[in-house]
Amino acid sequence: MKQVKYTITRTSIQRLLRHRALAMLTLTAALVLSLAPSRFLAPAWADDPMSVVQTTVNRALSVLRDNQTPLAQRQDKLRQIVSATFDFTEMAKSALGYHWKQITAAQQQEFTTAFVAFIEDSYLSKINDYRGQQVAFLTARNDGPQYAQVNTNIIEPNGQDPIHVNYLLLQKDTTWKIYDVTVDAISIIANYRNQFNRVMNNKGYDTLISDLKSKQAALAARLANH
Repeated sequence: MKQVKYTITRTSIQRLLRHRALAMLTLTAALVLSLAPSRFLAPAWADDPMSVVQTTVNRALSVLRDNQTPLAQRQDKLRQIVSATFDFTEMAKSALGYHWKQITAAQQQEFTTAFVAFIEDSYLSKINDYRGQQVAFLTARNDGPQYAQVNTNIIEPNGQDPIHVNYLLLQKDTTWKIYDVTVDAISIIANYRNQFNRVMNNKGYDTLISDLKSKQAALAARLANH
């Protein structure tokens, strides 16, 4: 997978932590619609990155505004669809960085499963954080035959500065999949990689997987109690 370098500062990390949930929830809800029954599908011609993101995100906003459907049902829908749309194997591999090759195939599978569950529950736990933001679609560019980036802004209703959210896509066969999202030029996956590298370097894989499973279990319990 294509690697992108980002400059990470304390301020940018704080902004990422504040806004990455909204960015991911917007896309996550969009993906529910993009893979739903045929009456909700994007048109067949919407197979370029910009068309895919624009069509699905516009429809996604209606899901985030939906306060009538029970929360648990909305979360279940999102969980089912996300696993079919994000390239989680590549995301997990990238998040672990060079340590990926240092663990066994069984550990790679274990880590991927735990990482996917953690990512899903992290953002599903914030589904009610949506406060009427809108999305402006800016530009799209191809980075070679298989990679693309779609640039958007999340417009805050209170007039605050927009949040710059870019979607990085990878084409496999004829399908575009999301493999990373950046918030104000900070990669969500790179942020996780920095955290995981510290644990791997200082305490090893056993501590990392134990911590990840523990955090995911706590999130899952919180979701169950909503």
